[in-house]
Amino acid sequence: MRYNPLSRDAASPFSLRAARYGKGDDALTARRPLFGIPGWGRASFIGHGLAVLTAVLAIAGTAPAHAGRSCESRKPVPPQVIERGMKLAEQTSAALDAEHAKSGAQVVALARAGQDLSKYSLRYSHFGWAYKTPEGPWRVAHKLNECGTAVGHLYRQGLGEFFLDDLWRYEAVYTVPVPEVQQRLLAVLQDKGRTKTLQHPPYSMVSYAWGRKYQQSNQWALETLALAMEPATVRTREQAQAWLQFKGYEPTTLKLGPLTRMGGRVGSANIAFDDHPNEKRFSDRIETVTVDSVLAWLQRAQLASAPVVLALKN
Repeated sequence: MRYNPLSRDAASPFSLRAARYGKGDDALTARRPLFGIPGWGRASFIGHGLAVLTAVLAIAGTAPAHAGRSCESRKPVPPQVIERGMKLAEQTSAALDAEHAKSGAQVVALARAGQDLSKYSLRYSHFGWAYKTPEGPWRVAHKLNECGTAVGHLYRQGLGEFFLDDLWRYEAVYTVPVPEVQQRLLAVLQDKGRTKTLQHPPYSMVSYAWGRKYQQSNQWALETLALAMEPATVRTREQAQAWLQFKGYEPTTLKLGPLTRMGGRVGSANIAFDDHPNEKRFSDRIETVTVDSVLAWLQRAQLASAPVVLALKN
């Protein structure tokens, strides 16, 4: 099995821990690094029982650290982390298959709760576009920060890999776009070149929602939606953001004081605030793209259905 990066020079198929240790989830907290398992990208979910679990654990115990200034050596993956991630992936796969059978859904916005963002009144940290492949399994196209560095790349992953993390909360949420949006998104997601059109490697997890200096994960996914909806007129990030503003998208405004901003910027390569307008930054208003704001806007703009929450069943 092998992972499937969309960026030719991508170095890792895994979402890596936020802030100092680098996680694909756009969050403002840092914990220990993710336990990466090479070669899990083709699994849509984990359903092969104890043999697969044993093999995964064996690989995880010997996985080398990925390159990057802030990486540290990986510890063996606790069995319960893999088991719970696999169960959530399997539960999500079943729910999406049921949605496909009921409504014909082929594309959904899929999010996870990788970090505790409750202090910012946020529930989810990271989302990508999940789509059903002609072969049957669901795959997720999303952007990940590389090992705490100041760059991010795009990946296609199975659901198993998407949830293979020591998640803060084993809960997923998805929303089903209306048929026209699905059709347009699917055409982009199935085309590697078009999927990469608005990919911008310089990365900050709190990048300004209407800026172009950096691009965080949720921002790429949202701008790619604009590209899909207006292929004749949206060819740049500036044009994508103009379309989003026209459609009424409102980013989340985080209240971050100067000490918080200074600590984040000095301690982490993947946090920067210099793209935010001075009048907003120095009044402690950091406007960035969050999962919660995207889910609310999609429903408000009548582009997608109400979000469906999937909590891990015991």
